[in-house]
Amino acid sequence: MNVTIVVPCFNEVQRIDPAAVHELVDRTSGTVVLVDDGSTDGTPARLHDIAAGRRGMIDVIELSPNGGKGEAVRAGLLAGLDAGADLVAYCDADFAAPPADVARLIAIAADRNDLDVVIGARVALLGHDIRRSMVRHYVGRLFATASSLALRLQVYDTQCGAKVWRATPTLRRALDDPFRSRWAFDVELLARLVRPRDRQPGVVADALLEVPLESWRDVGGSRIDARGAASAFVELVRVAVTHRR
Repeated sequence: MNVTIVVPCFNEVQRIDPAAVHELVDRTSGTVVLVDDGSTDGTPARLHDIAAGRRGMIDVIELSPNGGKGEAVRAGLLAGLDAGADLVAYCDADFAAPPADVARLIAIAADRNDLDVVIGARVALLGHDIRRSMVRHYVGRLFATASSLALRLQVYDTQCGAKVWRATPTLRRALDDPFRSRWAFDVELLARLVRPRDRQPGVVADALLEVPLESWRDVGGSRIDARGAASAFVELVRVAVTHRR
C-alpha cells in the first residue's frame, strides 16, 4: 500500500530524533512528511538535514505563520492524499508512540479493508510499557470521557498522537476546511467523519478501531498548559454543538 505518515513539528530542533524518523520509513516503506508549522528556532534546517539523502521517502513542508498542530497535520494529510496515498497517518514529533507501534497501526489498517480509522490508545495493561505522568493521565481521562459524550462514540483516547486513516472521499471532504479547533482538532476531525455537516454519509462506528499501544512515554516540552487545556474543553463544546445531529 502507498502510505504517508505526517509528523507535525513546531520548535522541535532539540526533540526530534533523526533515527526515529528513518526507522519509521524503514518499518512502513512509506513516505514521511515532516511539516514545520512556522517554527522560530532551527527546526526547518533540522528537518531538511533529516530528509537529506532520502528524498522521495522523507519530504519537508514549511508553513508560515504558525497555524497550530491541527493545521500542520491537515496540510500533511492533504499532501499525502494528493500524492495518491491509500493510507495516511500521523504521529507526534517526540515519538512518544515509537515507530514500531505506528507501523503496527498502519499494518492493521492495511490488512483490514473494513476499517477507515485506526486509533492508538494509551492503556496501561500488563505486558505493555505505558509511561505517563499522573496529572496528564487524569486530565486526559477527563477530556476523553467528555469527547466520547460529545461524539456519541465509545472512544477511549481521542488525543493519542498515533492515528491512521484510509483515503476515502469522506476523509477528503473532512479535510477540505481548516479546523476551527487548535487543541481539540482530533475530536473535530472524528466529528467531521462520523457526522458530516454536508449531509453526506459518514463513517460508521464499526469502521473505527482503537488499538492499545505496546509502548508510550511522555516526553518533556509539551506545548499544552493549563490555558491550552481549558481552551480544548471550550473547543470540545463547540464541536459537540456544531456536529450535534
